[in-house]
Amino acid sequence: MKFIFVTGGVVSSLGKGIVTASLAALLRSRGVNLKIRKLDPYLNVDPGTMSPYQHGEVFVTDDGSETDLDLGHYERFTDINCTKNDSISSGKIYSSVIEKERKGLYLGSTVQVIPHVTEEIKSFVKLGIKDNEVVICEIGGTVGDIESLPFLEAIRQFKNEKPNDTLLIHLTLLPYLESSGELKTKPTQHSVKDLLNSGIQPDVIVCRSSMKISDNELSKISLFCNVSKQSVIPSYDVTSIYKVPTLLSKSKLDEIIIKKLKIKTPKKLNLKIWHNFEQLESSAKKEMEILIIGKYIDLKDSYKSLYEAIYHAGVHNKIDVKIKWLDSETINSRTVKFLLKNANGILIPGGFGNRGILGKIEAIKFARENNIPFLGICLGMQLAIIEYCRNVLKMKNVGSSEFGKYKNNVVSLMKEWTNKKLIVKRNEKVDLGGSMRLGAYPCFITKQTLAHNIYKKTQINERHRHRYEINPKFKNKIEKKGLVFSGISKDKNLLEIIENKNHPWFLAVQFHPELKSKPFKPHPIFLSFIKSCNKKNNEQKN
Repeated sequence: MKFIFVTGGVVSSLGKGIVTASLAALLRSRGVNLKIRKLDPYLNVDPGTMSPYQHGEVFVTDDGSETDLDLGHYERFTDINCTKNDSISSGKIYSSVIEKERKGLYLGSTVQVIPHVTEEIKSFVKLGIKDNEVVICEIGGTVGDIESLPFLEAIRQFKNEKPNDTLLIHLTLLPYLESSGELKTKPTQHSVKDLLNSGIQPDVIVCRSSMKISDNELSKISLFCNVSKQSVIPSYDVTSIYKVPTLLSKSKLDEIIIKKLKIKTPKKLNLKIWHNFEQLESSAKKEMEILIIGKYIDLKDSYKSLYEAIYHAGVHNKIDVKIKWLDSETINSRTVKFLLKNANGILIPGGFGNRGILGKIEAIKFARENNIPFLGICLGMQLAIIEYCRNVLKMKNVGSSEFGKYKNNVVSLMKEWTNKKLIVKRNEKVDLGGSMRLGAYPCFITKQTLAHNIYKKTQINERHRHRYEINPKFKNKIEKKGLVFSGISKDKNLLEIIENKNHPWFLAVQFHPELKSKPFKPHPIFLSFIKSCNKKNNEQKN
């Protein structure tokens, strides 16, 4: 059992998740058994109730856990499915400690951060780990933040208890001052000093930089931070995050760690799949624009997995897909034609709440009536149904119970569903956190449909994150007017995929296909969607 901890200093958003995922990819290519975990210092139990503007998207695992978006990077880079045990927050830690205290499990002790909270952190880190596995733990936040102190103390204890089996990587920023024309190493020195004040000496320092780091600067960091020069690793800005594994391998990051921890590697380093993907990236020269209409567009991380899934599909179609983000609140019956008239494809992603709903419905109507390729995800599917009922079926007083009281709630709160063999029940008063339909569920696909043509199979498993579902009592009425329910749950109560048989490419799904897309295995829905958008683009040019 080996432990690698990744911390960050100087500023936030340095790319700890990408460095962690890249290192995991390098070790995995050598046949090393891995687990990758994220330790976040916030007091929320999980990010499920946070606004995307607060913490980016919520990534959902197969086993139904709402986790940090970095777990998406881990899965995409390694093809290892993360679990609920791989996302750990201070809220989860403290909840567990308090629960034990209430049960009297501390035998009358005064419950304190040290040792009780730190021991709980260590227990979570080691949970389910086998003797032959390497655990890579990314620590959220920035060294020096008060919230991170218990995690740093737990790392210090790990290092003391298992000095030969524990390694710390510290990621820092080397800012470039244009006025003086030089990189500054002092912020890195101060960041490492903060670690030393916590009793932790980093073994490896990864230096993020937009400029080439000179040999003299590497030597200075080595000297003042008490790290060998070969263990000071440059990490330069690159055009694609998928170039980072090969970049770090050139600096021998994986070799240094393998040597320091004496990790057994069954195979030689093989980066063929990464080199192949880089070649595909370089061949994706044809540009094409699609529209994504949402309400969290000011922060790209709000739709991180979606952005990556589109990128994967674009690369494999040899297309450089440009995304135009549109705020749904800018769209109405007067502006829709002007804003969407040249669209090659329109995508409506998931979301919650009624802000911007009318704009999304107008966009769906425009895509349907003008034969523009359309993909709706989660809420996007629900709104596609509402739009169809209002404008094609001419139903009155139609909507979702999420947005208000309607005579015809074609979308309503899910009150009961089956998770494997367990019946899950819920009502309107249940807590919001962790109460959705979460995780991977089977879906059965009808033959001779667009969905079947895409998947080439009749049963799939996709990940969900939603409280509301299309009301099945309206199914027959809707299908008589040309909309096809091509994917459905085993008990036939949950409608999972819809498509319009009178449209060149119109598909909407209740699940989140973007969560399973990988650079080497792009999701088939996005592959097909981008291909259709490209066809539309060619038609508009001719």
